[in-house]
Amino acid sequence: MTDSPAGRTKTHAAVTGGGSPWRRYQEVVVGRTGLWPTLCFELGAWLGQVPGALGLALRKALWPGLLGAVGSGALFGQGIVLRHPGRVRLGARVVLSEGCVLDARHETVPCAIALGDDVILSSGVVVQCKGATIRIGDRSGLGPGSVVLATDANDVTIGADVAIGPRCVIGGGNYNIGRLDVPIWRQGIQRDRPIVLEDDLWLGSNVTVLSGVRIGRGSIVAAGAVVTRDIPPHTLAGGVPAKPLRRRIEGGLARFTPETP
Repeated sequence: MTDSPAGRTKTHAAVTGGGSPWRRYQEVVVGRTGLWPTLCFELGAWLGQVPGALGLALRKALWPGLLGAVGSGALFGQGIVLRHPGRVRLGARVVLSEGCVLDARHETVPCAIALGDDVILSSGVVVQCKGATIRIGDRSGLGPGSVVLATDANDVTIGADVAIGPRCVIGGGNYNIGRLDVPIWRQGIQRDRPIVLEDDLWLGSNVTVLSGVRIGRGSIVAAGAVVTRDIPPHTLAGGVPAKPLRRRIEGGLARFTPETP
């Protein structure tokens, strides 16, 4: 078995491979080489830990120069973790609450994470890329402890006006598992359809959305559901795996009947 089998990403090689720790830190964490970009990143990381109103004001003033783009009125809580901040684009009035993680590691695209106007990430939300992209539309919000993960070209798109409850997991990418002589993590990630959450959705707490799923506009997913296949528009779905339960109509809910072509 070779030292660089299928599935070993360049990021993993950069972390565990050769070269100086300084260079590996720049490639994996900062996203750029050179002394000045690294010093700017270090200043931003220090500002991320400054508490209270002073820290909020300093981050509001200085972090826009660290990120790829920031709209007016953005707010940054304490303890936010950034990776490759130059690949992050934020719209106007975005709120990043305490302890959020924005990990935009990508080897080719200039923008790996894009948040629209008025997006709110609650405390402890993780938005993480590993060779894929994440897009979150205007006025959408993620509840505390939720995770959005996009890996190896399995992109994630969340539309506008999407309400995502606490501790939800939206993850793109499944490992290949065909070989028994190679550890699963070394077999690489399957290329699948992107995850797409269309506009005007409500996901209850602890919902899991798996790779390749599309949830149609105006739908609701009940708490604790695991979504393994597409959900039609204007549908209430729930269960493990999630299934359509009711159809949303004007004034309430009706019995679900599959639409005919």
